[in-house]
Amino acid sequence: MARKPGGAVRFTRPKTGLGVALLTASATFSLFLIGALIWGWSVFYAPGPSARVGDSTVVTLPSGAGVSAIAANLKAAGVIRSTDMFKAAASLTGADRRLRAGEYEVPDKASLRSVLSLLVEGRVVRHFVTLPEGWSSVQAVDILMRQPVLTGTVEVPAEGSLWPDTYEITRGESREAVVARMQRAASENMLRLWPGRGPNSVVRTPQEALILASIVEKETGQAAERPRVAAVFSNRLRQGMRLESDPTIVYGITQGRPLGRGLRRSEIDRATAWNTYQIDGLPPTPIANPGRDAIEAVLNPPISGDIFFVADGTGGHAFAATYDQHLANVARWRAIERQRAGLPAEAPTPAAAAPDAGPLSGPTAVVPPGARVITVPQTAPVDGGLRR
Repeated sequence: MARKPGGAVRFTRPKTGLGVALLTASATFSLFLIGALIWGWSVFYAPGPSARVGDSTVVTLPSGAGVSAIAANLKAAGVIRSTDMFKAAASLTGADRRLRAGEYEVPDKASLRSVLSLLVEGRVVRHFVTLPEGWSSVQAVDILMRQPVLTGTVEVPAEGSLWPDTYEITRGESREAVVARMQRAASENMLRLWPGRGPNSVVRTPQEALILASIVEKETGQAAERPRVAAVFSNRLRQGMRLESDPTIVYGITQGRPLGRGLRRSEIDRATAWNTYQIDGLPPTPIANPGRDAIEAVLNPPISGDIFFVADGTGGHAFAATYDQHLANVARWRAIERQRAGLPAEAPTPAAAAPDAGPLSGPTAVVPPGARVITVPQTAPVDGGLRR
């Protein structure tokens, strides 16, 4: 207590260390918080761990995994340094509620911010496998077995039961599951296509459509030619002629694998269930997995009198309705072959002495003793495609 001048009394509070301590603590905490924020900010944007192999790290996050499980997977893969920092950053940024499962390819030294952004945006690694039109089922299995992201083995499915297309696959998916998807797609597409079968089609069942379409698919690589090829084979079946398709001979020999060379005379003469030089009508199964265009071609072949075709030297074929026309087309093709081989041109062969020829460019046919010979009329009748 102190007395002011004039007799007034003034009370004073004794100074203590409590206020100073509080101020000091507050300042210290503020500095600590600022430091922590700066450190956290630097960690959030700082480069992450180096990839253990190559320029990136592939990590798979399972569906339904929580933030802790995701953080553990990332730490185990060497993508992040601290699970606690990942969970804290995910919580503070709100990313913990938006992380997506899937397979991710994390770049080398990706920052924590980059990793979170990758997972929130769902930029997953996408894998695709393509089954080309006209490839066999054994070739389809070969394609799947070469995919390292798939698991397990699978038996060769029925020929013609797979739908040629590009399919997205995921790491860890079984090859059997992919085949099941291909078969399901084939069934669904045939259900949609079959009702569109026209009156000029010779196929009576979806299976017959697959068989004939597979032959059409293997005969030409040009989509625009498939309807004309389908018309030729439809006309041959309608007239009781043999299809005489080289790819059916190959299938009987290799069961779906490429032959890798030209056919031999002995192979053309060899009887197999698929050799349409030796059997009547359609073979027992498809010889490949046909695509939509080939199936639509046999379901709605154009009205045509063509019953022959041969390569024309441009990658396509020359079609003919009569045997004489076909012989002329064959002669032109033989001349092209000799020219390409650097051989002199052959003297023209009289039409009367020319050997019988099927729809394709193959070795000259030699009729074995006792073999059935089909007589081809000089002019093929055109009946609008309605005669069965």
